[in-house]
Amino acid sequence: MSLEIKVPPVGESITEVVLSSWIKKDGDFVEMDEIIAELESDKATFELTAEKAGTLKIIAAEGDTLAIGAVVCEIEEGEGKSESQNTESPKAEVSVADKASAPTPENSRDSYASGTPSPAAGKILSEKGIEANAVKGTGVDGRITKDDAIKAEKAESPKAKVETPKAVTAPVVAGARSERREKMSPLRKTVAKRLVTVKNETAMLTTFNEVNMKPIMDLRGKYKDQFKEKYGVGLGFMSFFTKAVTEALKDFPSVNARIEGEEIVFNNFADVSIAVSAPKGLVVPVIRNAESMTLAEIEKSVMALALKARDGKLTIEEMTGGTFTITNGGVFGSMMSTPIINAPQSAILGMHNIIERPIAEKGEVVIRPMMYLALSYDHRIIDGRESVGFLVRVKQLLEDPARLLLGI
Repeated sequence: MSLEIKVPPVGESITEVVLSSWIKKDGDFVEMDEIIAELESDKATFELTAEKAGTLKIIAAEGDTLAIGAVVCEIEEGEGKSESQNTESPKAEVSVADKASAPTPENSRDSYASGTPSPAAGKILSEKGIEANAVKGTGVDGRITKDDAIKAEKAESPKAKVETPKAVTAPVVAGARSERREKMSPLRKTVAKRLVTVKNETAMLTTFNEVNMKPIMDLRGKYKDQFKEKYGVGLGFMSFFTKAVTEALKDFPSVNARIEGEEIVFNNFADVSIAVSAPKGLVVPVIRNAESMTLAEIEKSVMALALKARDGKLTIEEMTGGTFTITNGGVFGSMMSTPIINAPQSAILGMHNIIERPIAEKGEVVIRPMMYLALSYDHRIIDGRESVGFLVRVKQLLEDPARLLLGI
């Protein structure tokens, strides 16, 4: 008796998935609840497990797009493929007696005969101009018979062979000119569709500012060892930026709002989405209620979500929602960019790489580690005054970290 394994429901808005890979092979014996395959939707990767123990019979192939409820495989009761399949078939077996009774050719056909031709055969070979030692004899003791001579053909002289003209090959072009086609993953198709939608349906604008990162770097350098010893996690830049953003959102609530139909929805909490680069593309897990978290709690959340993203273990719930997004292109060396809003949110903050540059302080030119910040926002809901004010507030909090502790 076999059991059909079907694509399970994985989310309200998901109607199909792609079978990304088989963990088990056709004919393998699987235990109940053992992972047998991975399914990929436009939002996350899911594991397909065996609903009972038995032999796996694969129906869908890797790369297939399957609707929710479609049959992926079957599990039959009983053991998997037996190792005895390598045993030879009875038809292929040859008994010793059969081998002994099999006729053995008296004359080997692997070498030319050394016997002499019969008179008739000699005459024919002479007329053909063929040497006797070039003919294989089939008579007694390798003697060349008349039939052998009639069938014999004169070997072609190497000089007489007609050379086949060589095919004309195209001239070799320096450098690789190959192409490779690859089907877009559901995640990549969804990202592409959403980015185009945002560009077409929002009045997106970007404003820039720069931050002197020396106060943050000095603070990290002074307390990073004690911080890690106490909390078991490193003190990074993301926690400072997240904390600064949540404080600035309190002063500029429209940056933390979204448009639904003809209404503006304001949030009194800050669910901050953190853009993370994963093996299958960009994902944006969410830190819930970041406004009430400490720096250590934020760092632990960022690390946990990043590890899940790297391993493809993020759930839909962990990537759903979010009221504001932070993306860090600086880890890839980006100096300046205009990030695209993560709909239905209304704003996104872009961090960039830190470069030492000369700046003026109190009438003197000094070298400071500087970072450009970019805030892309939907101009339909956020005015220029609010966008610039928000970014200036973030800059103030980062350049004077004591404000984060004092809330001023």
